[in-house]
Amino acid sequence: MSDEKKKGTAASAMPTAMAPPGLINKEDIPQVLPILPLRNSVFFPGGVLPLAVGRQKTIALIKDAVRDDQVIGVVTQRRAEEEDPGASDLYTMGTVARIVKLLKMGEDNYSLVVQGLARFRVMELVQEAPYLKARVDAVEDKTSSENVEVEALGINLKKLAREVIELMPELPAAATELVESITHPGHLADLIAANVDVPIEEKQAVLETVDLKARMKLVLELLNRKREILKLSNKIDSAVKGEMSKTQREYYLRQQLKAIKEELGEMGEEEEELDELQERLKKAALPPEVEKVAQKELNRLKTIPAASSEYTVARTYLDWIADLPWSKVSEDNLDIENARQQLDKDHFGIKKVKKRILEYLAVRKLKNDMRGPILCLVGPPGVGKTSLGQSVAKATGRKFVRLSLGGVRDEAEIRGHRRTYVGALPGRFIQSMKKAGTKNPVMMLDEIDKLGADFRGDPSAALLEVLDPEQNSTFSDHYLDVAFDLSKVMFVATANQLDPIPGPLRDRMEIIELTGYTFEEKQAIARIHLVPKQLKEHGLNGDHIEVQDEALLILTTSYTREAGVRNLERRIADICRAVAVEVAGGKLDKQTIGAERVKEILGPETFYSEVAERTEVPGVATGLAWTAAGGDLLFIEATKMAGKGGMTLTGQLGDVMKESATAALSYLRSKAESLGINPNFLEKTDIHLHFPAGSIPKDGPSAGVTILTALTSLLTGIRVRHDTAMTGEATLRGLVLPVGGIKEKVLAAHRAGIKRVILPERCRKDLIDVPEQAKNELEFIFATKMDEVLSAALETSPFKEGAAIPATTTDTPPAEVRA
Repeated sequence: MSDEKKKGTAASAMPTAMAPPGLINKEDIPQVLPILPLRNSVFFPGGVLPLAVGRQKTIALIKDAVRDDQVIGVVTQRRAEEEDPGASDLYTMGTVARIVKLLKMGEDNYSLVVQGLARFRVMELVQEAPYLKARVDAVEDKTSSENVEVEALGINLKKLAREVIELMPELPAAATELVESITHPGHLADLIAANVDVPIEEKQAVLETVDLKARMKLVLELLNRKREILKLSNKIDSAVKGEMSKTQREYYLRQQLKAIKEELGEMGEEEEELDELQERLKKAALPPEVEKVAQKELNRLKTIPAASSEYTVARTYLDWIADLPWSKVSEDNLDIENARQQLDKDHFGIKKVKKRILEYLAVRKLKNDMRGPILCLVGPPGVGKTSLGQSVAKATGRKFVRLSLGGVRDEAEIRGHRRTYVGALPGRFIQSMKKAGTKNPVMMLDEIDKLGADFRGDPSAALLEVLDPEQNSTFSDHYLDVAFDLSKVMFVATANQLDPIPGPLRDRMEIIELTGYTFEEKQAIARIHLVPKQLKEHGLNGDHIEVQDEALLILTTSYTREAGVRNLERRIADICRAVAVEVAGGKLDKQTIGAERVKEILGPETFYSEVAERTEVPGVATGLAWTAAGGDLLFIEATKMAGKGGMTLTGQLGDVMKESATAALSYLRSKAESLGINPNFLEKTDIHLHFPAGSIPKDGPSAGVTILTALTSLLTGIRVRHDTAMTGEATLRGLVLPVGGIKEKVLAAHRAGIKRVILPERCRKDLIDVPEQAKNELEFIFATKMDEVLSAALETSPFKEGAAIPATTTDTPPAEVRA
């Protein structure tokens, strides 16, 4: 045996008999007592305790005590695991005890019953072998038991004890009678302390409290705490039992119903399907409010006949609930370097977008609960906006889904239909989430600027909730009619133009503009991406064809003129098809595609620089315009004829452009004398301004400087420099105001072979977005007044001899530009 231990459950149940205190006088207690260490329990005066004894020291102590008929001291160990306790391992307060009964249970195994007589305090150990002996000092209660306060405390103790006994049905009925029969308050406190289930340290504290009132108050506190614990425990137990009994009852009844249907042969596929559906709903890990709705709908479904149309509606609804990714999240690949390599591998250029994606991943790595960004990529067709979404998904390790919003006119496409309608379905966003299978995919919203609106509602207004980071965590679809969290989705929208997008919707997205590519970028894209792709699609490989850089150069300059690379890819496909025909015909030699071979396959060059040809005569100026497909050149032609001073404008112009022409003419009339023009030149002359490509609508103020330059060239007879293009708004007083779309216009000039570009001074800052290749190959002239534009644009100075020639500013190197 490991040690003397209490037998049975004596510590947790009231003893059947308690001896009254005072069975021994203080004088009868020896000054030196053999000490019996007790583990896991505290022994009180007046108590009767059964013990199992197994340690050799304790057995020797018991034999001597029985032989000499002497009392012993029972002291609790501080640590129960100590096998051979010393002075420091024992508490200093113990109980004098008499051995009432001793039974030998086997060799080195005894069972005895001891009775507590009085408290004592250990002064010092005087013997450690063969067993412990200590010099002790007997202790008596300090407060008289006849004190009024002691009596009141005793009444409260009995009352609390009765309540606790009632809360513990495992205690015998005689426990209450035993408590009532005790009259001595110290005995009552010790009895209750011995039987209350509290830590050993707290029981020892009661034993060591000599003052009677303090001891009773301490026991009262322990008992009161025990009562509250029992009350709370019983309350929890009854609640759990009630819930369990309700669940068991329902389960039992359902099993009975199932068994009855099986016996009657009525157990069909519907029941099995509903059981399977219930399992799917459990596995879906639904949010609490959604689970409540789903369970209610499932219970209703079980009462609807399978042949009813209402059954199909409810069943379809629950299928949608079970299939949606309410809590399934794919793990983000937060390796920044891996994401950078993936984006660079799939797309050439577009540094702004790549930078923004890497920033998102970096913040996501540092802060795990970040909302998904809502990006809007705006740019001309063919620059890689749509394909970029797939690259983002690869870089982040997320699922990819694409929604094409072009031509969507029904608000229900976004929010879904009410379930009351026949054939109702959730909106496109919920359908895409089901398709993705995760809560945090990359969702591409393609052609968001092509949304329409009619009598069925405005889809762009419905998108306000989807694309608002503060609202989309509780997106409400009309079909589901419960909140769905879209805040973890990374939305990437694409658009060709910003203007058709309503202001509130535009405000909810982070706009990133993608502009056209330079010739160098197009050649790199063709070499890295387009040529390998077309070779693969046409069944060719590097053994059949080699496309040289000079072929790519002529393709980008003479056969395509666009902001993107779609037409470039088509021309490469034309070359691949021509080679494929020869390879299929048996010509297996490797073909090298150079400039001459391109002309042979594709025919005459489609595009060539017509700037020099157009500006051979005075009255023609080259402007720069912004279009949805990027930038473009805009030629403005002016001519004069005999007439009565009228001005004709043609070329499908908007009101703003017409006003720019009127303002330019007025400015020119006011400056006629300094330009050497007859001030009365309009008396017998009509002027006609024409903007070629008349089928294309044109509007905006940025052609103001070009119109004025064309009119000045016409009236002075000085030609406009053929290598110069310009843009800017001209005021009536001759100031040059800034305009937008500088990057697109500069790239258009670069594509067309222009060498000099005249820009408003306040547009200098916009050149930061222009690719380095274009900046290095173009000369930029910045003007604040129209006089500076005319001096830089015309072949010779239009000003009369002796007039001050205005200065202009160039980008690099800074120097004056003279006519």
